[in-house]
Amino acid sequence: MAVTKVPDNSTLRLELRVGVNTSGNPVYRRRTLNNVKPNASDQDLFEIATALAALQEYPLNSISRVDGAQLVQA
Repeated sequence: MAVTKVPDNSTLRLELRVGVNTSGNPVYRRRTLNNVKPNASDQDLFEIATALAALQEYPLNSISRVDGAQLVQA
């Protein structure tokens, strides 16, 4: 039985540093963009994320791409 991976929607996550807690540790918040096309290039998504981060009040900490897929029996 062969299994095939079928790409599904991806998600783009921006992690922003919104401050520090009472212990002095950084506090982060995520902004998530859903329904990203799975065939979008990493470079394009990076450029979009940095452009969106420039519009945010808080500094950007990290950018993540989460790819979804379905496993189907061929």
